[in-house]
Amino acid sequence: MPRKTRMYLPDIPVHVVQRGHNRDACFFAEEDFRYYRQVLGEGMKRYGARLHAYCLMTNHVHLLITPDEIDSISRLMQHVGRQYVQYVNKTYRRSGTLWEGRHKGSLVDAENYLLSCYRYIELNPVTACMVERPEEYPWSSFRFNALAEPDTLISPHPLFESLAKDRFERGSVYRDLFRSHLPEKTRSDIAASVSASRILGSGRFKEQVEAALGRKAGQIGRGRPANCS
Repeated sequence: MPRKTRMYLPDIPVHVVQRGHNRDACFFAEEDFRYYRQVLGEGMKRYGARLHAYCLMTNHVHLLITPDEIDSISRLMQHVGRQYVQYVNKTYRRSGTLWEGRHKGSLVDAENYLLSCYRYIELNPVTACMVERPEEYPWSSFRFNALAEPDTLISPHPLFESLAKDRFERGSVYRDLFRSHLPEKTRSDIAASVSASRILGSGRFKEQVEAALGRKAGQIGRGRPANCS
């Protein structure tokens, strides 16, 4: 069966997920998380990509990335995957694959879903019952986005910046979004879209993407949830 063609576009954010093989662990110590961050940062500079939100879980990663070029994300993930696997195999004297095939990626309708994707990604450790509050997890973007702590990996998306003029006020507004639960319908749409590598957005957004690609682009998430829901 032929591989599904990637459908990334410059300046359109993408929710990327990559899982460990058989859902096994891909991070084993704090040094592993740090090395992954290092090669991710190097790759974004080399291939042109901006990271808005992320969460490095024990056996998978979530990244919300806007590419500069049509192939930026594919090249970035190849670079990170290759470098990180070499590091893990050398460090732990192992061999073979680490990742469960290629990464999955879902183009995100920023107007309707961007901040919901932020929250979905940064709530992963809470959903997995690893911590009670997202700020307790050290390997995500929450502390940057919500608490204005430094993180050299992050480039705030314009819609995130529009929450408030000052970064500390933005953090306060952003934290308020976490006072309510992410609607289950929104959660399921985000999860299903990235799992199937399909578009997450409105019908109008899908039409715009298909026009830019010059072809059909698969199914989309239904509905128009507000970013701040």
